[in-house]
Amino acid sequence: MDWSTWLRMPMTVLLVLAAVFLLITLVQLVVLRQHLHGGRRLAAMWRALLCLIFFALALLLGGTGYALRGYRLLSEETPVVDIDAHILSPQRWALTLTWPDGSTRQVQVAGDDWNIEAIVLKWKLPALLSGVPPLYRLDRLSGRYDDATQEASAPRTVISFDHADDGFDLLDLHKQYPDWLPEVDTLYGSGAFLPLVDQGHYTVSLMRTGALVARPDEATQQKIGQPFGG
Repeated sequence: MDWSTWLRMPMTVLLVLAAVFLLITLVQLVVLRQHLHGGRRLAAMWRALLCLIFFALALLLGGTGYALRGYRLLSEETPVVDIDAHILSPQRWALTLTWPDGSTRQVQVAGDDWNIEAIVLKWKLPALLSGVPPLYRLDRLSGRYDDATQEASAPRTVISFDHADDGFDLLDLHKQYPDWLPEVDTLYGSGAFLPLVDQGHYTVSLMRTGALVARPDEATQQKIGQPFGG
């Protein structure tokens, strides 16, 4: 993963800031010790207060960064993932997911279509006016059957992209403690799906509005038999 990708992740920025404040805390502790040895108690009390403030900021930034792992900044149109499909048997597919940073993942889904969903976070007016962009993270990929009856009874496949195995995630925090995150305006889901074809190649992007857009390449579109995307 290159530096440009890391910098588009709010987790990275917040954890770096947390490390900076932690370093400042250590510096203040050294100065505090010097004041104590020198008998300057008033100056030592002031340094102790600064230590507490900087350490609290480091904990706050570190905890927030950890809760935002998996989220990325949302620009005008952000490439999310490329999907390559290969048929294994009727209604059984192998998918290769390729992220913008070059990492890949192999999964299998059942159905006639693939369906991908993302979670989008938007901010309230003060944060919005200050230029804080929306955040997003992929939530899940699943197979989808064209026939509604089959959709209700046939085997389903759902692949999770959830990074919060321990339950410590911004989405969970906002649901359980909404007053803790007053600047969060909305947390909502966005999804897109396209028919699966053998040797199909698809690109998925997320618009700044929060809408997922899925597009097949030209060869895949011809196999599907009708235009999609736009």
